Amino acid sequence: MKFDLSILATHIPFLLEGAWLTFQICLLAVLGSLVIGLLVAAARTSASPLLNMVSAVYVDIFRNIPFIVQLFFFYFGLPEIGIYIDAFTTGVIAMSIAGGAFTSDVLRSGILAIDPGIIEAAQVSGLRKVTIFRKIVLPIALRASVRPLGSVFINLILTSSILSTITLNELTGSAKIVASQTFRPFEVYFVLLVAYASLTYFVSILIGILHRYLNRNHAEGAV
Repeated sequence: MKFDLSILATHIPFLLEGAWLTFQICLLAVLGSLVIGLLVAAARTSASPLLNMVSAVYVDIFRNIPFIVQLFFFYFGLPEIGIYIDAFTTGVIAMSIAGGAFTSDVLRSGILAIDPGIIEAAQVSGLRKVTIFRKIVLPIALRASVRPLGSVFINLILTSSILSTITLNELTGSAKIVASQTFRPFEVYFVLLVAYASLTYFVSILIGILHRYLNRNHAEGAV
């Protein structure tokens, strides 16, 4: 068999539509998982036993169930009890909830790593707990968690390929359709490999740049 990428030329617009859909889903899922992760991390580091317990149960459940099972529950299971959600929204919700469990663990670690003296000094200054968390704890935790958060978000991008199982024609779903139409799966999935590798590599570079930018003052201080 001759390797020939030219046969995909007429299918490029369709594949780009799938890539655009993947971008939209991943962007919304990253934002959703970050919001959920922040809320859960705050709950897990709070003084409330109830909030601690509920947030810990959430993390344990969604970290220990395969994503595809969660996805099928939302898309195929919920309609059985009268809850109908379209495939796009289901994908975003499922990825946000699953990603939020991992994101919360990363942020929780960042919060617990903060020097207690910093928080005590803020409390002595008379700042409210909400203000301390928003202006002191959260910025420090986020700065320290950029790289591990980046790994979580890259994993979300890779996980988005599973959404093709619920009829979403994102990048992987589009590639499957093109492969069935052209009967050239080798070329199609080779392009898919390169696309995902390039995308995740690009994101990792951005994360590295963001990490250096947020920690520039500390690096200068160390010098």
